[in-house]
Amino acid sequence: MTTSPTDGGYAPVNGLRLYYERRGTGGTPLVVLHGGYGTIELLGDLPDRLAGDRQVITVELQGHGHTADIDRPLTYEALGDDIGALIAHLGLERADVMGYSLGGGAALQAAIQHPDLVRKLVLVSTPFSSTGWYPDNIAQMQQMGRGLFENLRHTPLFAAYTAVAPDPDGFPDVMDKVGDLLRTQYDWSEAVQGLPMPVLLAFGDADSLPLSYVSRFYALLGGDQRDGGWDGSGRVASQVAVLPATTHYDSYASPLLPGLVNTFLEG
Repeated sequence: MTTSPTDGGYAPVNGLRLYYERRGTGGTPLVVLHGGYGTIELLGDLPDRLAGDRQVITVELQGHGHTADIDRPLTYEALGDDIGALIAHLGLERADVMGYSLGGGAALQAAIQHPDLVRKLVLVSTPFSSTGWYPDNIAQMQQMGRGLFENLRHTPLFAAYTAVAPDPDGFPDVMDKVGDLLRTQYDWSEAVQGLPMPVLLAFGDADSLPLSYVSRFYALLGGDQRDGGWDGSGRVASQVAVLPATTHYDSYASPLLPGLVNTFLEG
């Protein structure tokens, strides 16, 4: 069950009018970021299930949902800066940040570029490098752009976009920008090793990224190195979770995810 936000609006950051909604009160704020072509609506009841004793701030990224596109390439670095600017704009000393897929890349860059603003980080179905995906997925990303518009025109992604976008006809332009983003090569492994905050990694057991890659990601955070010990003294601050019977396309909707995130953030 989803509920109406308690407040929200548009934050003027980096030339954008960045749309956000806020639910709940108290606790360390949690910023939640959708995946590619997503909207807040498509997150379903996830924000409500996270907003027990904390405020949850859901955001629609550049060119997505209510947030109009601007004359700027879509890059993870720019999106990360947008989230850092939003946290500052809202007057929050620090926030927890959670992102799914494309939104996870934005969340990870926010933590890399603005570590003083991010207390804990949650990444759902998110790689640390552009080579992390299965080869078939990488091949599909190479084709992403307006040429695949007909494939998406009858999907919930397109319906949610046209329902709220300032320019309902702008979806093909967004597809081109997302395609350019997905084709950009990157490797953030060195920056990940230097992250000062705890990170929760969550992936589906049938995700678009191999579980061997998930293990590599966790190792960059200090995990998967040794036995944790009978007393837990060998554990690291970061955590990893594999969501059963889950793919890349529904990992954010796993009924297990909110409990895992809440436990991690409250620990």
